[in-house]
Amino acid sequence: MKENTTSRRNILKSSFLFGAGLTTGVTELMAAPAKKAKHNFTYSLNTATIREQKLGLVGEIETAAKAGYDGIEVWVSTVEEYVKKGGSLKDIKKLASDLGIVIEDGMGFSKWIVDDPAERALAMEQNKREMGMLAEIGCKRIAAPPMGATNQPGLDLMKAAERYAALLKLGTEMGVKPQLEVWGFSANLHRFGEALYVASESGEPNAIILPDVYHIYKGGSDFNSLKMINGKCIEMFHMNDYPADPPKATINDSHRVFPGDGVAPLNQILKDLNDKNSPIVLSLELFNKEYWKMPAYDAAKIGLDKMKASVAKAMAAS
Repeated sequence: MKENTTSRRNILKSSFLFGAGLTTGVTELMAAPAKKAKHNFTYSLNTATIREQKLGLVGEIETAAKAGYDGIEVWVSTVEEYVKKGGSLKDIKKLASDLGIVIEDGMGFSKWIVDDPAERALAMEQNKREMGMLAEIGCKRIAAPPMGATNQPGLDLMKAAERYAALLKLGTEMGVKPQLEVWGFSANLHRFGEALYVASESGEPNAIILPDVYHIYKGGSDFNSLKMINGKCIEMFHMNDYPADPPKATINDSHRVFPGDGVAPLNQILKDLNDKNSPIVLSLELFNKEYWKMPAYDAAKIGLDKMKASVAKAMAAS
């Protein structure tokens, strides 16, 4: 009887230990699923990347959607060309909606910032017309680079802030937000701090900055400058990379390469952007002549894959 009791106890003990081990294993598996890095990014295609393939507005939107992008940045000149050929803006809005792609931004080039009041007046009329078209296709934003103020340094930044405020007020009326764009090659607004100053001194609560990997490097700002901006003041970021050669003094837009194919500190850049805990659209903007020789879909898809790989690498390292 004693032996049987002992045996029964041993069996029960073994069963308990086995069951406990199995339960613990299952619990551990449930408690520790495969880690998936989280981020606040969506992916957009700036159509400069496939600009020379000459697809037209419809073709560019279809290509971005087919390649798997969440959004697209269209060029205003391409929208205007589409309209001149008899295209319907309502059809573009429906096409984007049907394909599940967001028209995030329009690349415009008005001289809103210049000192000449007559030129500025023309620029405001241009912006009103362009914002009207963009609003019709469901576009949320328009780029506002320092067009016309690129050659002569010494622009009064307080006056630039007043002019940006006027542009923002027009944008509020039209339902399209102007993004103050940093241009690294420009004599004005080539530094990140200059753009921050202009946005801040505009006094407008909806002021936002549109930075760019290449332009921050070309303009001479340190990438740590990205830490200085609130997440609500940056909604989009132009993604690209740059090679070690040519040097900063002679590098130009055509030298931009796919993210991860250059020497930019993308881990730091993407981590700093993600740490803002705000939604940010990463938009691939390239002017590389070699990529323009590729089929548009291939260039777009490779660019998206490399953006995603760069984000995954940065999140894993953070």
